[in-house]
Amino acid sequence: MAKLVIPSDYDPKMTIRETEKAIRYIRETFQTEFGTAMNLERISAPMFVKKSSGLNDNLSGWEKPVSFTLHDGDEGELQIVHSLAKWKRWALKHYGFGHGEGLFTNMNAIRKDEEVLDNLHSVYVDQWDWEKVIDKSERTEETLRQTVQRIFETIKGMEYHVRALYPQAAYHLPEEISFVTSEELEARWPSLTPSQREDKICQEKGAVFLEHIGGALPLSKKPHDLRAPDYDDWTLNGDLLFWYEPLQRAFEVSSMGIRVDEDRLKEQLKLAGAEDRLDLPFHQALLKGDLPYSIGGGIGQSRLCMLLLGKAHIGEVQASIWPDDIVEKCQAAKIQLL
Repeated sequence: MAKLVIPSDYDPKMTIRETEKAIRYIRETFQTEFGTAMNLERISAPMFVKKSSGLNDNLSGWEKPVSFTLHDGDEGELQIVHSLAKWKRWALKHYGFGHGEGLFTNMNAIRKDEEVLDNLHSVYVDQWDWEKVIDKSERTEETLRQTVQRIFETIKGMEYHVRALYPQAAYHLPEEISFVTSEELEARWPSLTPSQREDKICQEKGAVFLEHIGGALPLSKKPHDLRAPDYDDWTLNGDLLFWYEPLQRAFEVSSMGIRVDEDRLKEQLKLAGAEDRLDLPFHQALLKGDLPYSIGGGIGQSRLCMLLLGKAHIGEVQASIWPDDIVEKCQAAKIQLL
């Protein structure tokens, strides 16, 4: 299903070639600033993994990855990644990262079952996937919030760079970030949908880190949003959201969290009815203590470019495929799809 919001009297403020130069600048500059701020080293990452490894991100559990086999078929089914959420934790161990060190990578994915293609959603996903080694004693809300604050400050720093070079296009971000839980939002606006609650709190606060995503909420007995049960700890995770004036809605830039330990892995797989995954190599390694405790997430590359440049559609900052009616409406509204 495709949905489209057209801002009234939209002005892209930049030509396509100017936008392309700005995209390159943001991507190259941000990853350097981000890596330095978080003590992360950039590494190479796979575009596909073996289905039998258990390394692919299962997302909400129903999405099917793009898959294929090699000519001789000996490796079994290979899957285009949905994200590198689990692979990164494996890489921390096998590449020898120590406490306080981490990695980030340029992740490209295909999510062919994306339900809604709108101003923010595409079947093509590009993000900086990152992961960092922590001690078990650091699996706390304080660690999570300190990390979110550091990421927020890096994004704000990027805004100042963009504003200096492209003042006509730069979108102004709030000066501070607020922290709120999904339980608090449900208690405050019980009759609204989760997405409507996000809009409300973001319009009120400007920038929000929304915590506790994946577990059932007290009133509705449903999760605020679905999360795979085998990487984020649902009590120590969240989404980084901004209020985005051009579209009059909440704008998610990053999803992140402290990763499951052995106990939380078993608990969440049981809640999700996915205990069969415990036999997969990744899950066995985690249960045996062969993988480090970690915190990690993803920051949308196209999302960040769109936000900082005040664009109306993610197709203005990434090349993807869109339904014909979306293309026609965008052309009529001066939305320049790449």
